[in-house]
Amino acid sequence: MDDDDQGTAPKRRARRVEQTPVQRALGLLVRREHSRLELTRKLAVRGVEREDAQAAVDKLSQAGWQDEQRFAHSLVRNRAAAGYGPLHIRAELGTHRLPAELVAEAMTQYEGDWQQNACDLLARRFPHGVEEMVQKRKAMDLLARRGFPMEIIRRLVQGRVQDWDDQA
Repeated sequence: MDDDDQGTAPKRRARRVEQTPVQRALGLLVRREHSRLELTRKLAVRGVEREDAQAAVDKLSQAGWQDEQRFAHSLVRNRAAAGYGPLHIRAELGTHRLPAELVAEAMTQYEGDWQQNACDLLARRFPHGVEEMVQKRKAMDLLARRGFPMEIIRRLVQGRVQDWDDQA
């Protein structure tokens, strides 16, 4: 008996067909939202000519696959859920060269509570609270690095930090 008769013949790998720039961009967009700038850069890194990358992003934008507004809202939600504050998120949105109106809209339409996000972050990082000055400084540094405004940092760390377990 042949190997072919028993179904144990070595399998041949299918030849990989070169993807078009639109297909490459769509492959990136199905994983998560991307800004136009980010998508164009990623295509360029993958060897797509700049003009072809921009044309592909334009085509996907016109078809509704890439949307700057949807990207901005997604980034705000995802970064806030990861424990970042509004200052960090606004700065990150700025790196994508989004219009100021779009950034402002995405930030104002965020339905979460920035103080509660900061409180949750502190509760995760300092589960026993912060009583000593060194711990308070570390908590303040953490919140500042993560992009929370000073008014929230002061409110949580100076004086009422032991209460965050009740809030979380």
